[in-house]
Amino acid sequence: MDGMSPAAVAVPFRIGSSLCDGGGGGGAGGGGHSTTRMEITRLKIMTDAAPLLSSEAAEVVVVEEEGGTRAVAAAESEEDDCASVEAEPVVGGGESGGIVVSEAVVKGAEDVRILSGGDSVSEAVVTVGSTSVCKDNRVAGGAMAVEYVPLWGCSSICGRRAEMEDAFAVVPRFLPIPRRMLTGDRMVDGLNLSSRHLTTHFFGVYDGHGGAQVANYCKERMHFALVEEVGNLLEEDLGSNNSNSGSGVDLVKQWEKAFTRTFLKVDDEVGGRAGRGGVGSSLDGSEEICVEPVAPETVGTTAVVAVICSSHIIIANCGDSRAVLLRGKQPVPLSVDHKPNREDEYARIEAAGGKVIQWNGYRVFGVLAMSRSIGDRYLKPMIIPDPEVTFVPRMREDECLILASDGLWDVMSNEEACDVARKCILHWHKRNGVTPSVERGIGADPAAQAAADYLSKYAIQKGSKDNITVIVVDLKTQRKFKRKT
Repeated sequence: MDGMSPAAVAVPFRIGSSLCDGGGGGGAGGGGHSTTRMEITRLKIMTDAAPLLSSEAAEVVVVEEEGGTRAVAAAESEEDDCASVEAEPVVGGGESGGIVVSEAVVKGAEDVRILSGGDSVSEAVVTVGSTSVCKDNRVAGGAMAVEYVPLWGCSSICGRRAEMEDAFAVVPRFLPIPRRMLTGDRMVDGLNLSSRHLTTHFFGVYDGHGGAQVANYCKERMHFALVEEVGNLLEEDLGSNNSNSGSGVDLVKQWEKAFTRTFLKVDDEVGGRAGRGGVGSSLDGSEEICVEPVAPETVGTTAVVAVICSSHIIIANCGDSRAVLLRGKQPVPLSVDHKPNREDEYARIEAAGGKVIQWNGYRVFGVLAMSRSIGDRYLKPMIIPDPEVTFVPRMREDECLILASDGLWDVMSNEEACDVARKCILHWHKRNGVTPSVERGIGADPAAQAAADYLSKYAIQKGSKDNITVIVVDLKTQRKFKRKT
């Protein structure tokens, strides 16, 4: 990423063969780097930009005919009959169009594999301390009456950089969370209250700088550390017998505490200040191994992660990667970039003895272009790993969620990115109609994958000079169709 000043003392380090050199695995868990062609449908949607960006994407009309069905374009309508849109798995391509694709951890409930692959918070969200919660505490559960199965796509490309320093993790069916930790004692319209737990799904984008080591460590470790801290929090809550834990503010504080502990723990492990469990081998952290630093002191990463279930979206952000929700047709930023010139961050850095210097943009000591990160030991305590957490009830109007590194946001506004993602998803369904019903949530959804691929390629086209990592999560488990007999 463009996090380090050209005058910085940090020098990028390679771990084995760089992905950008067309070599093998690029981080923990990496295997051989295979080169495959993109699917024809995905390549087509990449090249067919004019109708996608110049006009409103049409919904799909499923026309029933003798011998089968076919899909044709139709104008959008809020009165269309509902038809379920199911996803089928996509085999991830390694290298496409001469742009190198990074490797990321993609885990299912019983499957672990490697897949190749500012703005202020909206008025719909209010801040509680360093945490945000939606003003409307009611959960519009009409679209959430059934267990949410994630429809996601991800793209991570080296772009014009010499080194690939981004990483991401996708962990469908991540962790069953007690319902009281998400909804408290409130009634949730449409949600199946007979279930004591809600299944959550984890998504994370890590934008490394000075080297890829810390980003790669986070992609393997962050979600396991969160499991540990959520477990610790539930034990504490049980021991204290807290009768007020069902209130909205307490729920937010619980998640803020869980994520803050998680980020601080990972930061301590990266710096060699704490023993760390074997990555991916022990959820309880009982296996403590070496306490050597993960990377040199000049290496760090941003982290923006999302935990999604049928009732809520929870975002934790540290750095200048970003999460944006498309609600209806309006983008809702769920994170605020941690930039050194942000008023509160500037004051905090100065109070800690640091200086914000204008050197190819505002930078801490003229070096780092963000005010928070994991790693970067040489700039502590000015640079801190504490995340800001946003806790948002899901609504029927939610279309999709975008998590991305600043390689996307440097050249694209929230509005443009959300509009492109929405039109890509609709455009894919216009071309392909209703896909067969398959097991969802382990493999990528082809429509969301098309959106992620398009956004990353479009960012390159718009002049992005950084690594670009994009995760698109389609929040519509059902889409509307007109039917003609």
